[in-house]
Amino acid sequence: MSAAPSIGEAAERVSRTCSLTDEVGRLRYVSVSRAKALERLGIERVRDLLLHVPHRYLDFTHTVTIAHADVGQEVTVVGVVDKITLKRPRPRMQIVEMYVLDETGVMQATFFRQPWIAEQVHVGDTVALSGKVTFAYGFKQMKAPFHEVLTSSGEGGSYARVLPVHSVGEGITVPWMRRIVSAAVADMGDVCDFLPARLVARRGLMTLARAVRQVHFPATMSAKEPARRRLAYDELLCLQLALLTRQRLSLSGVTPTAHVVDGPYVRALLASLPFELTAEQRQAAREILADMGEAQVMNRLLLGDVGTGKTAVAAVALAAVADTGSQAAVMAPTSVLARQHAEKLGPQLDAAGITWALVTGATPADERAASCARIAEGACTVTFGTTAILSDDIAFARLTLVIIDEQHRFGVDQRAALRRKGAGADLLTMTATPIPRTLALSVYGDVACSRITERPVPGAGVTTRSLAPENLDVAWTAIREAADAGHQAYVVCPLVDDTDDGADLDDVPEGARASSSQLHSATHTFAQLVDRRYPDLAVGLLHGRQSAAEKDEVMGRFRAGEVQVLVSTTVIEVGVDVPNATVMLVLDADRFGLATLHQLRGRVGRGSVAGTVYLACAAKRGSAARTRLDALEATSDGFELADLDLSLRHEGEVLGYRQHGGVSLHVVDLGADLDLVEAAHEDARELARADEGLELPEHRALALEVRDRFGAYFDEVARAQR
Repeated sequence: MSAAPSIGEAAERVSRTCSLTDEVGRLRYVSVSRAKALERLGIERVRDLLLHVPHRYLDFTHTVTIAHADVGQEVTVVGVVDKITLKRPRPRMQIVEMYVLDETGVMQATFFRQPWIAEQVHVGDTVALSGKVTFAYGFKQMKAPFHEVLTSSGEGGSYARVLPVHSVGEGITVPWMRRIVSAAVADMGDVCDFLPARLVARRGLMTLARAVRQVHFPATMSAKEPARRRLAYDELLCLQLALLTRQRLSLSGVTPTAHVVDGPYVRALLASLPFELTAEQRQAAREILADMGEAQVMNRLLLGDVGTGKTAVAAVALAAVADTGSQAAVMAPTSVLARQHAEKLGPQLDAAGITWALVTGATPADERAASCARIAEGACTVTFGTTAILSDDIAFARLTLVIIDEQHRFGVDQRAALRRKGAGADLLTMTATPIPRTLALSVYGDVACSRITERPVPGAGVTTRSLAPENLDVAWTAIREAADAGHQAYVVCPLVDDTDDGADLDDVPEGARASSSQLHSATHTFAQLVDRRYPDLAVGLLHGRQSAAEKDEVMGRFRAGEVQVLVSTTVIEVGVDVPNATVMLVLDADRFGLATLHQLRGRVGRGSVAGTVYLACAAKRGSAARTRLDALEATSDGFELADLDLSLRHEGEVLGYRQHGGVSLHVVDLGADLDLVEAAHEDARELARADEGLELPEHRALALEVRDRFGAYFDEVARAQR
């Protein structure tokens, strides 16, 4: 049995723990230039470096000989460099060829555009190569393998160990990153554990200090995963606690409204609907009304795939507001969608005797002034609109419900600005972007979720087909045939015009933005269709740079059937409902993510005639882009696609954080850590119930950790309350 640590040892651990927030430049081997390189990777403090976990590991305790390196397999071999040359077959093309020997054979490794390898590696060095084995010109080969110099020429030593590979960038190499991390773990890694001991024991977790050592330098390959999971749990628990604290702070000092949820307006609204709510819709409505009936602020997310009827459920909530004698605001990301909400729900609200108004950037000045007066007097119960309703001239008499559609398309400040117009108002956010359960639990941990998966009106369905660019005539012919049959079609482009560089493309995985010179633009495609391909058809143009009035005019003509072919950007992605549209062609489909493509194809096949979506893509089989398109061809289940999207991309990209800001998860693997997400979700609520402010002595270290990691959430609340 080991002795308890002395006072001096404990003091050193406390000192190291307190130093985690120090700048990374204080560590060994971190020069000024390397500190700048680390900063470009988001590593500014000691803590950031210790949590910069490897993205892969090389198991040099299990290597194969070159003779047993099977072609087509990913393997690691170790040998001595026999020859290394730098070739320049053409200008700006540099190739390093390395020949490595072991006692069983020769392996040729080829490196492209990395001339420095020829200077760093020398004949006689012992190196490890890790990659896929091919065969050509009589040699087993690896193209662009990961390589590591294990011993220099003439040196001895053992290399039988697990070697971490950390992500690096310009100004810092993998070996230097490993050296810096090794020094940091040795000097600063033995820190105090901020988690309460009961949670560590309850969840069977490693101690923090051990997890930091093992995640960077595991003794065996099997040791790295328990270490990563401990750090992932930490990240999830801190995020959950930050979300709950943000909710508590944002609601402090406000007076919630207990809505009347079983009054005459609710009954009249349900009677006015032209259909019966499905079982899932009724359940979602019950959950929302139950929240609204409580004397506490509702914060609920309504998840529903394309065509599941979220607006009908939202209408029930609007009727409860009318029964309470207060007001509601419905904010949509585009004027097209705001007008569509008003056109869909307006007749039902009218039938139930509920007053409403529509306010967008295209609303005429005199009509807007009249609406503002009615809203200020409390004579208007429901206001539909875009961010135009955030303007100072819109003042509600008593706003008690805020509904935000496609909420991830609004910035934090915009959402907060709307809620400030009604302190203590209930919040219902809606999204047609399917979100995996792990993502909903983790990133929306302070939000109650209702989910609808059934389509009350399934429509005739959609067939999805991928097309190579040389086969585009198939789609152009289908569009012509649809127009001749009296139907309509969409042509979707990634860019607005040919001057765009593609930097603002939404929902595109990093690395897919490289060359945008060949991408289709809406304005150029529109001109081509009008001038050459369909001069006899009515072709319309819709994109985000048009004014609200222009967009409303184009969509109005398309809905009325006056426009047969609509050339558009993804502005039509969310909510646009034209049942007569039966064909869609998405140009450069590899430049969109799964969520966007799924939303786009939901615009066709909504009526009695089946729809067909053509996804034009030049990407090769086996590429990430083709994997996405193949999945779309195989299934129309949005939640199944959402899980795949999460496995292919970072969770922040799935939610649109690149555009709107947000806290990212660095260690968690949301595709594999569902049990950790649920555990952290449960533990955070238990902690909050027992000690809401984490003020007990055993929770103070955890409170500091939460603040240090996710202080941005608290700053968001402070900014919103100013």
